[in-house]
Amino acid sequence: MKTNNKKIGLAVIGALFVGIFSGCQPENYADNGLTTPGLAASFTITAVEGKTNRFVLKADASKALAVKWDKGEGSYYLGYPIDSLFLPDVGSYNIGLTVVGKGGVEVKATKNVVITTPDPKAGNLILGGKFDTADDISKWTVLTISASGTTWTLADGRATVTGGGWNQQGIYQTINVVAGRTYKIDMSASSTSGVSNTWFETYCSYTAPVQNNDYSADGIKRNINTWDGCGASAFSGKISSVGCNASKNGGTFTATTTGVMYFVIKCGGEDLKDGISIDNVEVRGQ
Repeated sequence: MKTNNKKIGLAVIGALFVGIFSGCQPENYADNGLTTPGLAASFTITAVEGKTNRFVLKADASKALAVKWDKGEGSYYLGYPIDSLFLPDVGSYNIGLTVVGKGGVEVKATKNVVITTPDPKAGNLILGGKFDTADDISKWTVLTISASGTTWTLADGRATVTGGGWNQQGIYQTINVVAGRTYKIDMSASSTSGVSNTWFETYCSYTAPVQNNDYSADGIKRNINTWDGCGASAFSGKISSVGCNASKNGGTFTATTTGVMYFVIKCGGEDLKDGISIDNVEVRGQ
């Protein structure tokens, strides 16, 4: 009888393939090597001797593929097992650690740090910059520029400006500065849809705002501007990152006289769509 060796060979290879493939299928996902047995989130927070409000974070990362830290801001970022922490402002902060194991499995832990004394240099000069409470909101004054059409709403942990029709409106407060010291401005800024033909500008000057008048004293310190190439699509992040035009977005100024300056934010344009929201507004000494 004549034997078809080619067919037999293919049948044997097919059977071997089925056997190997079947042997690779785990009965239990946890047994396939894509999890890390004993993965746990554990870390310490140690104050740095002689340094105000500065700490060292140290995670037990012996079984982790990666670690992520939340330094009290409510969001995690990829970091190192040993990291630094600086909390210049008075407050209660939940510091979080996420350890990442095989298969992307994550385990989290948090610890609380309470700061009772602000850092003398880098403490935030802005009062109520989180817009969390009625007291926060009371620190801000609305600056009317256009008669109507654009409005700031301060509530629910943020300040949001909406409107359009080529109108604009601002908010401001006073801060106390020290001559010769350089300060840096930043804040969280977001828009769910982006804006159209819109400007968002931040100023800091010794010149006081006047109601029912525009404000541009001493030049723009931070900006989001669709003509400069940002803000037209959805964005979220620090204005130092999502803002544009370096000459208007450097965010620093040096005080020439000790005393009161005016911190002003204004926004306007053709169509702010869903609006621009801000939070965590800060002015800090460098």
